Amino acid sequence: MTTRADAYRAAGINIDAGNQAVQLMTSAVRSTYGPEVLMGIGAFGGLFDAGKLKAMREPVLVASTDGVGTKTMVACELCSYNTIGMDIVNHCVNDILVQGAEPLFFMDYIAMPALDPQLVATVVTGAAEACRAAGCALLGGETAEMPGVYAPGELDLVGTIVGCVERDEMIDGTKITPGDMLLGLSSSGPHTNGFSLIRRIFPAETFGMYTELLGLPLGEALVQPHRSYLPVVRAIREKVHIKGLAHITGGGFIDNVPRILPEGTAAVIDRRSWQVPVLFQLIEREGHIDHDEMYRVFNMGIGMVVVVAPEDADAVIAASEGEARIIGHVVAQQDGARVVMQ
Repeated sequence: MTTRADAYRAAGINIDAGNQAVQLMTSAVRSTYGPEVLMGIGAFGGLFDAGKLKAMREPVLVASTDGVGTKTMVACELCSYNTIGMDIVNHCVNDILVQGAEPLFFMDYIAMPALDPQLVATVVTGAAEACRAAGCALLGGETAEMPGVYAPGELDLVGTIVGCVERDEMIDGTKITPGDMLLGLSSSGPHTNGFSLIRRIFPAETFGMYTELLGLPLGEALVQPHRSYLPVVRAIREKVHIKGLAHITGGGFIDNVPRILPEGTAAVIDRRSWQVPVLFQLIEREGHIDHDEMYRVFNMGIGMVVVVAPEDADAVIAASEGEARIIGHVVAQQDGARVVMQ
């Protein structure tokens, strides 16, 4: 019987390409290592020295997993692979930041139909850049070659982050009361949400358009990396007590703000308190999307909401160097609605 030495490659899996991808990304990954990383890339499991937790009074680990979603399809059309590497890290950093956690380490998962070593290395290099900025180790990850699951030219990108916070410094929203103020921090665009709708409105051939309106081509505006709010939130926490933080992701204001509100309270948000970026206006106009629906799908220019006592609002604005703006306040819930958009 004749046997084949290249049977796995004939089935669509290239082990050599996987090894090449690891070689190309190794330098970027190791650039995120501190002394806490005992074993990282190449190991079956990443080893992270948890000794720093001994210095904490009551350490609490906070973990989150998320994906870039169909923004990857826009990135693939534009060959903008490093930006989605930043996207996944910053999204995950923000998701644990809202509970007061500082990141410890991050791990990624990249899947595609046929492994492209250079593409994978570019994604991971972007992730490593974001990890370095956050002081977070890119501890490890996985690349999966899955012909038949993903179509040619597609990829999936997922990340998991682990951070820590002192128990008595957790931000959980339980102290929020009527009268507290909501302040908004600007987004860098749609971040990683709403791209299934965006792609339905704007086919790939339009990605080079609207430059005069946006100041850059549509495609470049769409792949701006998801902003990390870690630096500005750190600065705010040095000055005031933050009662609650809401990361405005899928579900927009309507679904995300209530996640931090105690029972019996609601948020009133004044949509006139900030200028909606032109990109969202373009999406609404060209897609013929209901105005209220826009605030449920997109962040509309506000990617993080900070809740503080009224007397602390000015300090938040100062700590954010004037970026934060008052966008609403907390009230007693009356008619069942948790968020009232005015």
